[in-house]
Amino acid sequence: MNAIISASDLAKDLAGARPPVLLDVRWQLTAAKAAGEPPIDGRAAYEAGHLPGAVYVDLDRELASAPGKGGRHPLPGLAHFGAAMRRAGVSSGTPVVVYDGGQGWAAARAWWLLRWTGHPDVRVLDGGLPSWEGPLDTSVTDPAEGDFVPEPGAGLLDADAAAALARSGVLLDARAGERYRGEVEPIDPVAGHIPGAVSAPTTENVAADGRFRPAGELRARFEALGVTEGTRVGVYCGSGVSAAHEVLALAAAGIPAELYVGSWSEWSSDPERPVAVGPDPR
Repeated sequence: MNAIISASDLAKDLAGARPPVLLDVRWQLTAAKAAGEPPIDGRAAYEAGHLPGAVYVDLDRELASAPGKGGRHPLPGLAHFGAAMRRAGVSSGTPVVVYDGGQGWAAARAWWLLRWTGHPDVRVLDGGLPSWEGPLDTSVTDPAEGDFVPEPGAGLLDADAAAALARSGVLLDARAGERYRGEVEPIDPVAGHIPGAVSAPTTENVAADGRFRPAGELRARFEALGVTEGTRVGVYCGSGVSAAHEVLALAAAGIPAELYVGSWSEWSSDPERPVAVGPDPR
C-alpha cells in the first residue's frame, strides 16, 4: 500500500463505496514560531474551510504529550491517543487519509502514530490542502465513534538505540543543514547533531510544489546518503515531527525506517550525551 495519495485519487475514494476517514492536522512548527512567523491557529483554519467530512486533530494535544525530558513532542499516552482517534471516527477496518496545510510534517506525524499503533490503512494527502481542487466545508464534522484501539509495534527508537544505530546502520538527521552543522540553533539548548548521524533535510524529499518526489528519485537520494538494501535506517529531527515526514518519504521509496521521537530536543537536554558539529557525521 502506498503511504501517500494524490488529490485526484482521494476524490475518487471519497465517492466510492468505502470512503476514508479524513483527519485535518494543520499545525505550525516551533522553529517557525521562533523565527517570528505569524502564528497559525489550526482549529480556526479548520473552521474557516476544510475537506468535506474531515475532523480536526490537534497535534500538540492529541498527537503528543506535554514537553519535558522526553523532548518537545513526546509520544501521547496510548489511552489518550486512542480516545482522540475514536472521537475522530477512526476504526481499524476503515481507511484513513491525513492532511495538513501543505508542508506534510504534521500529517506525517499522525500517519506514523497510526501505523506504529497498528492501523493497517493510512495515507497522507500529497501536497496537503493546497492540492485539493474540490469544494471546502466550514461545518464542524461530528462523526460516529470509531473503534480503533492502538497497539504499539516496532519502529520506535529511544536515545540509546539512536546512538547505536548511528554506528551500526544509517541515522538520518532531518533538520536543516545549518542546524545539523551547529551553525544555528533557534530552539534547543545545544547546537549540533548526534555523532555518526547523516544530514538529510526533509525539505529535499519534496518538489517546489510541496509534493513528494517520485519514488525512484527518493530511492536514489537515500542511496547517496548510504542507505543500501538491508541497511537499518533511523530518523530524527528537532522533536519527532519533520522526522516522521522523512520516514514517510522513505516508505514511499520502499524503505522501512525507525523514528527517534525524542529527537534533538531530548538528546540535547542531557549534558552527558555527546554532540558533533560541522559537516562531518562524526
